[in-house]
Amino acid sequence: MNSDAIKTLARAVIETEARAVSALVDHVDDDFARACEIILGCTGRVVVLGVGKSGHIGNKIAATLASTGTPSFFVHAAEASHGDLGMITGNDVLLILSNSGETDEVKQLLPGLRRLGVGIIALTGNPASFLGTHADININVSVAEEACPLGLAPTSSTTAALVMGDALAVSLLESRGFTREDFARSHPAGQLGRRLIIRISDLMHSGDAMPVTRPGATVTEAIVEMTGKRLGMTAVVDNDDRVQGVFTDGDLRRALEKGIDPRTALIDEVMTRNGKSIGPDALAVDAVQIMQDHKIQGLLVIDDDGRLAGILNFHDLLQAGVV
Repeated sequence: MNSDAIKTLARAVIETEARAVSALVDHVDDDFARACEIILGCTGRVVVLGVGKSGHIGNKIAATLASTGTPSFFVHAAEASHGDLGMITGNDVLLILSNSGETDEVKQLLPGLRRLGVGIIALTGNPASFLGTHADININVSVAEEACPLGLAPTSSTTAALVMGDALAVSLLESRGFTREDFARSHPAGQLGRRLIIRISDLMHSGDAMPVTRPGATVTEAIVEMTGKRLGMTAVVDNDDRVQGVFTDGDLRRALEKGIDPRTALIDEVMTRNGKSIGPDALAVDAVQIMQDHKIQGLLVIDDDGRLAGILNFHDLLQAGVV
């Protein structure tokens, strides 16, 4: 095959799978809603079963459910009949994937699962199949055709099952009122978790590490403070630590361009009043947005009483992996 033929085939695969996904919209029906209700009422966990390619998709669906507020894990259908069935309790709900609905490993499990009394939700491409008719609810994930030119390799069918699994997870997430803070608690090590769980108070410079200048100080004194603390800025606060303004490297450049004498000019004359600030309890990701929107490199951290609580630099966000 030449490169043009390869690109044509690849585009055809994508178009075929896109059509399969689009057709799923008509399969989101009362059975889908009932499946969500059963899962929401579950006092145990959602146990996802599958084998082969359906097993791979089921594993991902279980991971997505677990990370979005629905306790879930995956059990390989073949291993279930060799002891892993003991992982399932009567309080759980089963989500079983089989495109044909006739997978032998799944069919062998159903009598035992029925005796256990668990709710069974099927994701099949054949509602009239053994699995489709023996499940409490069947969610139809049938596709018109596989994207494989031979019509054999699971392609469109696995994509459809994966997308329907995502639809379930997101519907359950919204129904539970799952928030981004909840999401962060289950993703503390990843960048997403860091962006959603780290607060300004975790990163800010406070105490003696804060560059602070008092009103009435000269620009030279402010420069010395900025240089010593290496944050590219200094807060200007009164004797009660209430913020009066901020003086940055940018303010210094602009002042020098105007010809001021830093030895005699007062900080009050050149500082920025009402500079951008943030509270100590805000999320670090909110600081990123403020800095990006206003093209600045630092923020004053001010408490509810208007007092200086800390200073945050863009490099602090970088080092914490928030950016």
